[in-house]
Amino acid sequence: MTRQMSSVVLLLIVLSVVSCTTPPQSTEEALPEATEEAASDEQPEEQEEATSADTIIRLDPNAENLEVWKERDISEDPPREPGPIKTFGPLTFFGLPIAMTTEDLVAGEVEVAFIAAPVDMGSGYRGAGEGPTAMRALRRGGGSMETLVKWKTELKGVDYGDAPIDKLSLERSMPSIRRMVREIAETGAIPIIIGGDHSIEYANVAGLADVYGKENVGVIHFDAHYDAGESRTGHLITHGRPIRRLIEEGHVLGENYIQVGLRGGWPGPDGFEWMRENNLRYHTMAEIDRDGWGAVMDLVLDEANDGPQYLHISFDIDVMDPAYTAGTGTPVAGGLTPREVFPLIRGLCAENNVVGFDLVELAPLLDAGYTSVLNSKKVVDECLTGVALKKKGLSGRDYLNPLTRRDGRR
Repeated sequence: MTRQMSSVVLLLIVLSVVSCTTPPQSTEEALPEATEEAASDEQPEEQEEATSADTIIRLDPNAENLEVWKERDISEDPPREPGPIKTFGPLTFFGLPIAMTTEDLVAGEVEVAFIAAPVDMGSGYRGAGEGPTAMRALRRGGGSMETLVKWKTELKGVDYGDAPIDKLSLERSMPSIRRMVREIAETGAIPIIIGGDHSIEYANVAGLADVYGKENVGVIHFDAHYDAGESRTGHLITHGRPIRRLIEEGHVLGENYIQVGLRGGWPGPDGFEWMRENNLRYHTMAEIDRDGWGAVMDLVLDEANDGPQYLHISFDIDVMDPAYTAGTGTPVAGGLTPREVFPLIRGLCAENNVVGFDLVELAPLLDAGYTSVLNSKKVVDECLTGVALKKKGLSGRDYLNPLTRRDGRR
């Protein structure tokens, strides 16, 4: 009797597991349109039926809030003429006015539009999603004593808000960020994207390539890591893989990718071989230690001019030493100093046709001293100072205002 009861119980348990884990019959519908690119690798037509333990739980295709992208509804806002909206209290990047629509960007002749992309699912741990909030809270900036140029005076800038994301899915967030970057670039403005982890580099560069043409945008990637890794547990996009995906999809030619600041234990020989096979140019900290920062900085500036007409700069704050940017998820000792980074960023943006810039991996809750936020803010400040210098015709990489230099007086 006991043996029969055990068999019945076992049978009921098996039936229960199967019924709970069997996916909906319409599995094609369950994959949202937003993941089409992230799931571009074709699967064999005939596959062995997966066991219940291996079954992936799909999204609910009937969910009312399935779509990540949502148009901004201003239908109930007070009537107003299109253009940037000045704020008196709400936190915005650098204290800039707000823009809600592309009509605002066009009417305001906006040249620089900030957006937040607060994703932090690409690294496997949280923190970088708070980067935009910290950057908005520190509203100082917009000027440069070295050049005596105030970019907030020279450039028309706005805070364009947050990109809509799925906080539970990196794959589903990429298309929305890409679409928002494209939306800004189509107006002629420069999107400045504040992350968020480094996975957003894929969406940012792909969005720019949508506007300026594939293979027409070069990228300078500042990072301790090369971020061209293989897929991770099947994920085709992570914070360690945006470059490989961009190159494999043809958005950027390998020869138009420049990496600066690589160090630590990754990549190994396979990673360097992949970069060489795809003609990437890279400058490790070992090279900088051997040849000196001045020589490598000049080489990076020269290489930036040896490429496409358009340039995107992707800046991972862990390229700097943790002494200056402790608030990041993957710090690596032995990095660049702010005094090395700031003039290089300013020179790059002064000499080149910069069409996009992103700053990523700022995790402010890991740095109670706020040093990481201060240095991150200055990086963006220096880039926009360079853009303003170029607009004013002061585009030399070493430009300093004469008043800030020694003039020979006793």
